[in-house]
Amino acid sequence: MSSAVTEVEVSGKKESSLSAVSWGPIIAGAFAASTLTVVLMLVGSGLGLTMVSPWTGASASAVTFAVSAAVWLVVVQWLSAGLGGYLTGRLRAKWVGIHDDEVTFRDTAHGFLAWALATLLVAGVFGSALSATIGAGVQAASNVASGAAAGATSAAASAATGPTEN
Repeated sequence: MSSAVTEVEVSGKKESSLSAVSWGPIIAGAFAASTLTVVLMLVGSGLGLTMVSPWTGASASAVTFAVSAAVWLVVVQWLSAGLGGYLTGRLRAKWVGIHDDEVTFRDTAHGFLAWALATLLVAGVFGSALSATIGAGVQAASNVASGAAAGATSAAASAATGPTEN
């Protein structure tokens, strides 16, 4: 009994064993977006401080200040996400032999991943700064309360001993 092996050629597209996600460009785009966010937030802080005045009636109204801040935050988000996504798309390796729709999807996915990573980085930096500021405020309040308690204890002790005669 003889066994024959026949080869069957399957026509179709072969799936790549490599990942379609290029983490190098994603990380680079995320760092660029995070850096631009921090720089633009500093610029926005400076512009916001120009709207506030210590003199009565010379400052912008609270509504104007809030609307300006909201518009600035949207502009910062758009510019940062745009830069991060653009860099991610330009730095990634070129995909050959795949449909244009797939390339568009992969580019969009890479841009989204860069945006998500940048958002996490910025949230971590601002969260850390906010935590440090709150910690310093709590410590200052604790020192004031401790000093007030020591002063009250001293006053109570001197009141309890009564007046001293000279």
